[in-house]
Amino acid sequence: MGYTIEFGGVERQPNIRMLHDMKEVVYDHEWFRSVDDMELYYMFRHLSLSEEDLKIINKSHLRYDITVIPPAMFGSEFIKTAGHYHPNVPGQEISYPEVYQVLEGEATYILQKHVGDDVVDTVVIKAKKGDIALIPPDYGHVTVNASDEILKMANWVCCDFSSSYAPFRDMEGGAYYLLESGFMKNHRYENLPEIRYITPTDIPEFGLFCGRDMYDLVNDTEKLEFLKSPQNFAGLFESIINV
Repeated sequence: MGYTIEFGGVERQPNIRMLHDMKEVVYDHEWFRSVDDMELYYMFRHLSLSEEDLKIINKSHLRYDITVIPPAMFGSEFIKTAGHYHPNVPGQEISYPEVYQVLEGEATYILQKHVGDDVVDTVVIKAKKGDIALIPPDYGHVTVNASDEILKMANWVCCDFSSSYAPFRDMEGGAYYLLESGFMKNHRYENLPEIRYITPTDIPEFGLFCGRDMYDLVNDTEKLEFLKSPQNFAGLFESIINV
């Protein structure tokens, strides 16, 4: 079927996440075995509104993406992304962060932090159109579309690394699944902390404001330095995640 968007006057082609790409991380295995492969969601990478913007973004070692997740169910589980972690910044003991903004629909971001083999923190951010959701360093994350509308979201991220999906695959998904009946702990994880909820908020230090298009930071990429050098902003990340 396929799905495209127009961005900067250009029709963009996506990378497509297929159902069978998700076989290790779905909750409802019986349902999974009963259905054929299908398209799930669409990832549009390295976007810009102009060639000049693209030069700025590339020079800044950044990437602006849009992901589109149509509403669907994995049996009893709401549609979600595969889930991933980011690697550490070279020479540092802190991983790369990421920031999302909901463009259409509603998103549920499920964050989890590992220390050694244990998950020590689980956070849920429920975001609506215009809201900002920061994924701090050292947190893996899954995005869920638990609504009956298309979810369209943008993200800024450093482009100098590749995400790691293996930790989620190895554990059959994230620490929590989001089912029609609510959040369900993943039995593969031991001694899980209870979920904490964080409300989307402005982060003026990073030039991020709910309701203001964060693409505009292409004109002030110094505000996005936190995506490349998070070690310089550790205290601010702590204050944001521990509100």
